Amino acid sequence: MQNRIALFIDGGYLDSILMKFNRARIDYSKLNETMRADHPLIRAYYYHCLPFQSANPTQEEKTQFANAQKFFRKLNRLDCFTVREGKLAFRGIDDEGRAIYEQKRVDVYLATDLVMHSTKRLITHAAILTGDSDFLPAVEIAKSEGVHITLFYSDKEGCLPHDELLDMVDARRIINQEMIDSWKR
Repeated sequence: MQNRIALFIDGGYLDSILMKFNRARIDYSKLNETMRADHPLIRAYYYHCLPFQSANPTQEEKTQFANAQKFFRKLNRLDCFTVREGKLAFRGIDDEGRAIYEQKRVDVYLATDLVMHSTKRLITHAAILTGDSDFLPAVEIAKSEGVHITLFYSDKEGCLPHDELLDMVDARRIINQEMIDSWKR
């Protein structure tokens, strides 16, 4: 079978990484090129949520929501690119008076896509950009199907991936300043 790759990008995790690099604005086509290496690309998936919008949204909420929708539309129009939108759930207020939000469905979408592509033998390689241990079972299944898994991650404080995830993947690529610079718009 000819090598084929799919990319699985956790948008929330990528946002955290980009914050550590001075809120770098990147070209997602360049990100895809790096992640796919020399393998023919089946599809790149980007998983994220639109920002929370209250029942009576403020102008700021409306603007943030509209900007995110516009951004997701642009990503969806890139070649071989699919945005999977989860939902953002309000979970209360923390001790400092800040709202707490939780992404829903995003991890399940990513894990399901990885497992489906692997078990249907659509891919020989997968590149994942995440730090979450929730993906361990999906990575384990993909590897058992013969899929080679490369993890893209940051070693910056607050972005370190789970140790078990680092241990389980086949290859690791640290996102550093040089890589960010090559992706910048």
